[in-house]
Amino acid sequence: MRVGILGSGAVAQTLGSGLMAIGHTVMFGTRDPDKLREWAGEHSGAMVGSFVDAAAHGEILVLAVKGAHALAALRLAGAANLSGKPVMDATNPIADAPPIDGVLQYFTTMNDSLMEQLQREFADANFVKAFSSVGAMLMVNPVMPGGPPTMFICGNNESAKATVGGIVTSFGWEVMDLGTAVAARAIEPLCMLWCIPGMRTGQWARAFKMLHPA
Repeated sequence: MRVGILGSGAVAQTLGSGLMAIGHTVMFGTRDPDKLREWAGEHSGAMVGSFVDAAAHGEILVLAVKGAHALAALRLAGAANLSGKPVMDATNPIADAPPIDGVLQYFTTMNDSLMEQLQREFADANFVKAFSSVGAMLMVNPVMPGGPPTMFICGNNESAKATVGGIVTSFGWEVMDLGTAVAARAIEPLCMLWCIPGMRTGQWARAFKMLHPA
């Protein structure tokens, strides 16, 4: 597939590398091409353009910017370029305020999520929450003693979830579909839980696993 990635940080670069490794054609959209200069030089075939360029290029889009910048990035990409497409949303609504005892502060409430806010504004896009509950270092091909970790996803469009779920599986994860976009209210706070041990110990290599009875 042609994939447009909105973002240029560690998450965007990691997912871009993973997508290119399994044969997808990737274009990054960014306001700061210098952030990708070194990465693009090491990845033959990588393309870098504006948010509009990447969104127009992609059959599927990946939203990998800071949560506070997500709405602005999508507006720059253009609603017409999002319409009808799966948008894999890896963002979290992390506030600028510092953590409290290792607990991140969010600018959303427990009764609304960032992804729901984005879905309301871009009603014709098909948002799917994924890769918001793990750090970049384990997003692609994680090797864990307990076997493949679990990636929690949600979204309103079943076809879009199947497309994103296929990418998640190809990256070595078990997929757990938690339903509609409302479930992002539970998935996004998992980032808080994932970060606490790292902030307390400095050790960040971990992922969630859903266990089922035999």
